[in-house]
Amino acid sequence: MMCPSLTDGVTSPGTGSHPREVADRAPAPLPQMLTPSLLVLFGSQTGTAQDVAERIGREARRRRLQCRVQALDSYDVVNLINEPLVIFVCATTGQGDPPDNMKNFWKFIFRKNLPPTSLCQMDYAVLGLGDSSYAKFNFVAKKLHRRLLQLGGSALLPIGLGDDQHDLGPDAVIDPWLLNLWRKVLGLYPVPSDLSVIPTNIPLPSRFILNFCDEAPGISYEEQHSENQRPEELPSDHKPFLAPMVSNQRVTAESHFQDVRLIEFDITGSGISFTAGDIVMIQPQNSASDTEQFCHLLSLDPNRHFVLQPREPDVSCPVQLPQPCTIYHLVSHYLDISRVPHRSFFEILACLSQHQMEREKLLEFSSAQGQEELYNYCNRPRRTILEILSDFPHSAASIPPDYLLDLIPPILPRAYSIASSLLAHPLRVQILVAVVQYQTRLRKPRQGLCSSWLASLDPKRGPVRVPLWVRKSGLSFPSKPNTPVIMVGPGTGVAPFRAAIQERVAQGQTGNYLFFGCRQKDKDFYCEAEWQELIQRGFLTLITAFSRDQEEKIYVQHRLQEHGALVWELLNQHGAYFYLAGNAKSMPASVSEALTSLFQSEGGLSGPDAAAYLIKLERVMRFQAETWA
Repeated sequence: MMCPSLTDGVTSPGTGSHPREVADRAPAPLPQMLTPSLLVLFGSQTGTAQDVAERIGREARRRRLQCRVQALDSYDVVNLINEPLVIFVCATTGQGDPPDNMKNFWKFIFRKNLPPTSLCQMDYAVLGLGDSSYAKFNFVAKKLHRRLLQLGGSALLPIGLGDDQHDLGPDAVIDPWLLNLWRKVLGLYPVPSDLSVIPTNIPLPSRFILNFCDEAPGISYEEQHSENQRPEELPSDHKPFLAPMVSNQRVTAESHFQDVRLIEFDITGSGISFTAGDIVMIQPQNSASDTEQFCHLLSLDPNRHFVLQPREPDVSCPVQLPQPCTIYHLVSHYLDISRVPHRSFFEILACLSQHQMEREKLLEFSSAQGQEELYNYCNRPRRTILEILSDFPHSAASIPPDYLLDLIPPILPRAYSIASSLLAHPLRVQILVAVVQYQTRLRKPRQGLCSSWLASLDPKRGPVRVPLWVRKSGLSFPSKPNTPVIMVGPGTGVAPFRAAIQERVAQGQTGNYLFFGCRQKDKDFYCEAEWQELIQRGFLTLITAFSRDQEEKIYVQHRLQEHGALVWELLNQHGAYFYLAGNAKSMPASVSEALTSLFQSEGGLSGPDAAAYLIKLERVMRFQAETWA
């Protein structure tokens, strides 16, 4: 197989003849770098913190600084003592939790045996990304900042606290914070006198080169995936298990506005094991129609093969991509063309565009002054990358393939609470999926990538395999037999509790109390027959809140207060554990308020004592929550 390098100009796969270059703005040569280097570490759940970290990396390279950008958990944290200059970009998830890709770092950095002078040689800055509508706004960034000071680090500038609730989003804080950061950094490490800052209209070199191949490999992605999967290797994000879908059943009434699915997968031969409360991660794909439209807009031959080559030695290729890979596989399995893009997308696309009018508009969208207009064009109507490329067709057609991975972020896996127990369903995993679809001012309805993709799969029409793996959750259920558990799970928040109830019933444990909430009994009462059978067998006490079945809306927090005497007795006299799962917006705070209220009314506690009682339950893991945005 022969793979010619395309470093000096990429041949358009659509025509096979014309090199696609950035007219009059050739990529800047790899800049001469200074030492010491700048390290940017990010903790990101949805990709926003990663996007900001990569923006800092690009701005550093324009200032002739050597820069590495890594997820916190991919960085060997013991080397932190040798780093002179580190920028941390951290999101906060759920109820003040660190993102998944910084959890190991988080445990290490808070070890009590770390000396207080551990980081005395390190200058650092912390930029947080959060949402001020949540109680623990930017909790992770604030706590990390304090910890780095405790370990002897020297803060270059005050912590930056980006807020999704601001009219202009987190950029309202990020833009001035970065200006201040570069003033500080260039004061320490100025640009050499014989060099200058690389202008923003000159594209930086792409991170990767797509070396197109003359011959197609004789092995498919699935075969390559199977060959690379060692029997003793548990499935992970690097090597998901391609699980056959067994069933895909709608569990809401056809007349109900919300389509919710109970989906079952066969995990025979995967080595996967899990317990109640664990999470299954699913790697979704773009639809065939979106993939074909993207290839058409960029004049890409979807069947053409390439080998991906990093441009710099310290950069590795994405493990999710086979080598060689087709353009079709890259677009359908890796590039997140259906997401709403970040501002950096417009910045990079403007740099690559050869069309004056389109480029001027893209520059406006990527500027600090154009953020209100960008919000109205892109964020408010939830316009996707694919739709934006359709709006800027000349710019789309001039994108060199080498820049695809710089321009478009990867598809992130989606997390679903496992809704079944291996004790009840051996070699199976089930999930409860609410199919995301809503309308904005755009004609085409907005859809969730993963939920819509899963809903479209029908194992009755032929074999369907879905890439997945399992990870531990924050929920853990009591090991002591016959310990009562109180579970509050409105909507799809009931999923982990279905798994827990199945597990406990299989073990012969009673004392299962479930508070379930939905809109209407005859529309979205998930698993009703299953609950009724367990009630008859004496394994379950079920308390329901159907919010729309009467004039006054009734939610799970109201039912908790109505049954306050029972809840207090179970917690205070029988050592019950209390669990909460569901939407993170307002429900957790409402449930916490209901609990502190019943602690006062049923337990006779004062307001401060009721709050302290709840904190104590949390500290000893008898109050646990799993929430999501």
